[in-house]
Amino acid sequence: MGNSAPGQHPCCMRSFHRKAILLTLSTTACAAALTAPAQARPHAPEPKATGLGWQSCDGTPGAAKTGTGTGTGTGTGTGTGTGTGTGTGGAPARECATLSVPVDHAAPDGPRTDIAVSRLRSDRPEARRGTLLLIPGGPGGSGREWLAQQGAELRERTGGAYDIVSLDPRGVGGSAKADCRLSDDDRELTHLRPWPGAGGDISENVTRARRVADACARNGGALLRSVSTANEVRDIDRFRQALGEEKLSAWGVSYGAYVGALYAQKHPERTDRWLLDSSGDPDPTRLERSWSANMAMGAEDRFPDFARWAADPARDKAHRVAGREADVRREFLAVAARLDARPREFRDGHFPLTGNRLRQALQQALYGKGTDKDGTFTALSALIVAARDTTGPLTVPDPLPAGPISQDQSAVIVGTLCNDVNWPRSVASYARDVAADRARYPLTAGMPVGILPCAFWKGGATEKPTRITADGPSNILMIQNQRDPATPYRGALKMREALGDRARLVTVDAGGHGVYLDTGNNCADRAATDFLTKGTRPNQDKTCEPESAA
Repeated sequence: MGNSAPGQHPCCMRSFHRKAILLTLSTTACAAALTAPAQARPHAPEPKATGLGWQSCDGTPGAAKTGTGTGTGTGTGTGTGTGTGTGTGGAPARECATLSVPVDHAAPDGPRTDIAVSRLRSDRPEARRGTLLLIPGGPGGSGREWLAQQGAELRERTGGAYDIVSLDPRGVGGSAKADCRLSDDDRELTHLRPWPGAGGDISENVTRARRVADACARNGGALLRSVSTANEVRDIDRFRQALGEEKLSAWGVSYGAYVGALYAQKHPERTDRWLLDSSGDPDPTRLERSWSANMAMGAEDRFPDFARWAADPARDKAHRVAGREADVRREFLAVAARLDARPREFRDGHFPLTGNRLRQALQQALYGKGTDKDGTFTALSALIVAARDTTGPLTVPDPLPAGPISQDQSAVIVGTLCNDVNWPRSVASYARDVAADRARYPLTAGMPVGILPCAFWKGGATEKPTRITADGPSNILMIQNQRDPATPYRGALKMREALGDRARLVTVDAGGHGVYLDTGNNCADRAATDFLTKGTRPNQDKTCEPESAA
């Protein structure tokens, strides 16, 4: 997902039942000014913030102006943080603070938890029109890391129109950490995701899911039970209040797009310009269940891009998986099956390469930009060829994490999935679903419908999910790749349908997860930038054609 870390749930991974309504997709680029909620505000003065003691992210008090520096200061009090502060030519550097919020928003005087927040102020005060919130993917993604990595580029793209802010969701990153105290083995990526055993056996998945649910019930406490999308929305609104802003603009990616849609549903009057990048199906009866299940179809949508690349005669011997595009799938499945029976060791001591590690590596590669703009296809093809054609320890890089997913990220992934919506409890139903999914979608081997700790979660969902509707201002722009393996296009159409006239959809004829400042499609980037800076959207839904092979 986009800016999501490798261990995060595919928020984003998602047959969407389409209603009779058809969405009009136009290839015209005609744009019109938005209605009042998103009209330009020529110059917005700095708001009067309350309750945040900003410091440079290297621990220096005050609004830093620096060249390029790296900070390592840490702490839990107001105005402290961890991260890299960067500035160019005296431009404001990134600042960090801590926001205190109730663990239970229904009990504001009860126990509290700390949320790590950060901002990158506008470098053109005369052009500033408000505050733009980055909502990270995941669940479990770090907004502060995203701001550190891409904030300066976004500030330049938007011409200093915003102070750009973000947060680490409760329980993860620089915020007070959730912890289920899981073993390293239970936090290994292909165990955290329910990849079945060879032949589709789920007995080990069942044992692990029950063990993880028990550990989270025993060790997670009130903080873990409070980890949910609904509470992230509440925390964001507390952040808005602390910033002194009447309204926010936002850019939410992947799971963050759903968080953004839910915020816009709960607080429509507090939204300015709302950019939803790579959206999933908002069906309130399923949510994360459908996002995961539909990852199988997402992989099928995207795989032909990889097959075409991996069979290209231009590839060298170490990266050409097959001589014909139609044979790449067969080769991949055959290598994975051999690894199921005989895993291979890596020379550098990573986890062994099992069939499921290879299948997970495929999922990660399909997330990548276009046709190998970020090297993900290169890494995957090298792994497939080496596993097939060499003997002894593997010397090619392992594209998956060498160690387990962190305790806090693991807890927030599991907590959000299981607290947001009720999951089936019948083990037999999961076994049937896995068998059917493996037969229909062999690339993902039944994992997307596998059993998770949510089947044994104590107490089930913490509250009833909210339905996303067309009620509210028409100030939302959606952007979406057609061949997204994590948030498939079918799901985005469901979100578009739910939002009605509140939104316009820009579809990109491209593969990979994440669009704005990611896919490299100038048409889509212009549409998003114009929306954020000028308040313009297409008159109707439109499609951006590929600008290179994608």
